[in-house]
Amino acid sequence: MKLSMEEILSTINKDMVDNCKKHDYNGAKQRGWEEEAMKNETAFGWRIRDMVYMALFAVIIAVCAWISVPAPVPFTMQTFGVFAAIGILGGKRGTGAVLLYLLMGAVGLPVFSGFTGGVGRLMGTTGGYIVGFLFSALLMWGMEKLWGTEPAVQLLSMVLGLLVCYAFGTMWFMAVYARTTGEIGLWTALLWCVIPYLIPDGLKIALAMVLSRRLRPFVKERKKAE
Repeated sequence: MKLSMEEILSTINKDMVDNCKKHDYNGAKQRGWEEEAMKNETAFGWRIRDMVYMALFAVIIAVCAWISVPAPVPFTMQTFGVFAAIGILGGKRGTGAVLLYLLMGAVGLPVFSGFTGGVGRLMGTTGGYIVGFLFSALLMWGMEKLWGTEPAVQLLSMVLGLLVCYAFGTMWFMAVYARTTGEIGLWTALLWCVIPYLIPDGLKIALAMVLSRRLRPFVKERKKAE
């Protein structure tokens, strides 16, 4: 049976359209796979970067804990390291860095002041001030989630975080001291453990604030890929 020229051209055109549709579908499918792979790769890459930042600042906190500043009452830069980590990395990653620091010390790495470490150090009379850093971080993270990262909010969160650390650490100190040595009054505990450090800790907060405002834009947490 002979086909007319019109029928032949119609058949060719139909085949071409079908091939184009198939090519477009496969191309779109390929592009979809590539976009999805890029999203997954990007998301995974940012998770890796966040973990690197948390590990880096856990080490920075440890180094700050080793730095002893000579004074009538010697103090370390540990508090500065904690607040700088949270201020620069943000509440979530900063809390992760503090938690990692505590875990490093708990397993025995000499990351606390005086190159000490271990559970015994955390369970000692001043261990509550170290554990209290985690509660400070959680408070700062919560305030960041509720009210953002404006300078006034960040400064207030650091001050309140320090007070939380003082409160938890002092209660811990009084409990452990009473069990191991004898009863001690609140005022005596504050005179020994808090009041001598008020001015140094205030200066450390001020320094952490300055560095946080300058450095945070460079390590800003990336939003999840949509």
